[in-house]
Amino acid sequence: MRLTVPRVLMVLIGALLLTYAFAIAPTAMSGGGEDGPSGRIAKAEPGAAAAGATPSAPPRPAAELFPPAGKAFIGVMTQKGPHDFTALDMFTAAAKREPQVMLFSSGWASDTFDRTLFDRISSRGMLPMLAWEPWDYELDKASRKKGFSARKIDRIRSDQPHYRLSRIARGSFDTYLQSWARGIKSLDYPVAIRFAHEMNGDWYPWCEPVNGNRPGDFVKAWRHVHDVFEAAGVTNVIWTWSPNVRWDDSTPKLSTLYPGDDYVDWVGLSGYYGTGALSTYRSFDAIFNHTIKEIRTFTDKPLVITETAASESNGRKAEWIKQTFQLLPRHRDIIGLIWFEANKEVDWRIVSSPAAAKAFARAVAAPRYDFDWSPAMLPRTTIEE
Repeated sequence: MRLTVPRVLMVLIGALLLTYAFAIAPTAMSGGGEDGPSGRIAKAEPGAAAAGATPSAPPRPAAELFPPAGKAFIGVMTQKGPHDFTALDMFTAAAKREPQVMLFSSGWASDTFDRTLFDRISSRGMLPMLAWEPWDYELDKASRKKGFSARKIDRIRSDQPHYRLSRIARGSFDTYLQSWARGIKSLDYPVAIRFAHEMNGDWYPWCEPVNGNRPGDFVKAWRHVHDVFEAAGVTNVIWTWSPNVRWDDSTPKLSTLYPGDDYVDWVGLSGYYGTGALSTYRSFDAIFNHTIKEIRTFTDKPLVITETAASESNGRKAEWIKQTFQLLPRHRDIIGLIWFEANKEVDWRIVSSPAAAKAFARAVAAPRYDFDWSPAMLPRTTIEE
């Protein structure tokens, strides 16, 4: 065929049309194949940005709270804590339930940050709660070995001028505090810190009535410790302020010892049945309600029973356990209870008798205690409406 200019033009035009039909047009219609796995532009949802704008990512689901709505946690404290889980295993077997929190203590005189202890607790599905104690607890151990009376032991262990609250507040222990702050910050889960508990008593060197401490010193010391952690960028601490239940009007007013809601996440309380002034039978409400009422005059923070237990005084330990767990659901502000599973002074353990173990197991079988702790959970810091 003879090529002429018109025929060449017709061939070129035809080639261009074929190229457009099979290559360019499908790409243009599909948006270039870069806007999703299907090669189609994502369909805008109602209220989304105009066509051509980058679609927003779907909102993340809210983190689950600890404890979840309508629930309360069960915790445990043993004498050896995460150093030896034998007592924990016995408690768990007797209770027929895994606790969601483990409380353990550490003293400033000799204990340095040890990640292993926290990891051992979290790996068992429990939130670690640290009872952080600014003192030398070896003095307490030595006094007990010598068989001194309880009052003499209290006087000896509370007299430790090195750990006066004023020294903590003015920064004498900042290097130590900073080392712990760095360690706790490195954890990928929350930790509750119960700093200087039972500060309204007279048996620890951080209690205001003893050791040369003065009114106002406890709040200054607490705020300083908190501020050191904040300055280090620590955001995974649940600050737990934890006095002892009031036993008479001779102890300081709790409001004068409270650091303020900006410095506290949970409020704790220690209280026991079956020893000393509480050796006659008194219910959970009789032991705790007066102090809870006082606390509610200055804070609405969630409440944790950070230490409790019962002795076999009058042979009513199982009865006390049963009644306590019947009363607890009436306290909507109580989000957890930690049992002192130790044989110290008296045998506080639930494994002390089959009756006590059975009563505890029946109580914590209730659905309100049936949930698991997860490192991804956020601590509940307000009381449920």
